[in-house]
Amino acid sequence: MKLTADYHTHTTYSDGKNSAAENAVAAEKAGLAEIAITEHGYSHIFRGIARKETEAWLGEVRAADKLSRVRVLTGIESNIRGISGACDLTEKDFENFDVYLAGIHIVIRYEHPSDRRIGWGGWFRRTFHVKPSASFVRDVTRAYIRAIENNPIDIITHLNYQTFADAAEVAKCCADYGTYLEISSKKPHLSDDELAACVNTGVRFVVNSDAHSVDRIGDTKLAEEAIARAGVPLDRIDNIDGRFPKFRFAEYKKHM
Repeated sequence: MKLTADYHTHTTYSDGKNSAAENAVAAEKAGLAEIAITEHGYSHIFRGIARKETEAWLGEVRAADKLSRVRVLTGIESNIRGISGACDLTEKDFENFDVYLAGIHIVIRYEHPSDRRIGWGGWFRRTFHVKPSASFVRDVTRAYIRAIENNPIDIITHLNYQTFADAAEVAKCCADYGTYLEISSKKPHLSDDELAACVNTGVRFVVNSDAHSVDRIGDTKLAEEAIARAGVPLDRIDNIDGRFPKFRFAEYKKHM
């Protein structure tokens, strides 16, 4: 398995350690053809990019695109802000981005105070090994599904990291809407049984490093181990072995 493109990397504009230019150079050294710079979204309180920084960030990413043979895309790892599926990327922001990722994070501005349970509630249960209730799993699953239904999301990031959803139901929705499910090489997020259940839905995958430093650009080790254990067919992963994904966000913007 050889990674073609890495669509989840961070820079100092969120919580990464390096610049877009440094990420691009590292991607070329890793033999990648394409990379996306995907900062945490605008509602992330401590680690998200600020809207007032967007113009400067865009300039740096576009300059990085000219530094190497690697294509450098502008991206965002948007936050799912509540059970309604609301995300922190609006249509007014769309023109600035090539790739639209989304996931559940903890320290964000939630849509409603009660929505904190999908982030903090999951963190508490994961940290203290508390079994989630059926209603909790249902609410988190609903948040993911509504986000996919209501936003042209390309990739759901690290599904079930620090929270609990019915992974197969989320994967079914991804398959229906043309959203990819990420297999992260940064941190374990799906059990082998959950990943195998996702495979059975027909969803398509991408492998991403979620790199926060240049030494991890293009890293696939953890993901490859999970893929082997769960029996994920390599022909269902669309950013390896010379293949490129067909992202729904780009298609959506053509018809705006």
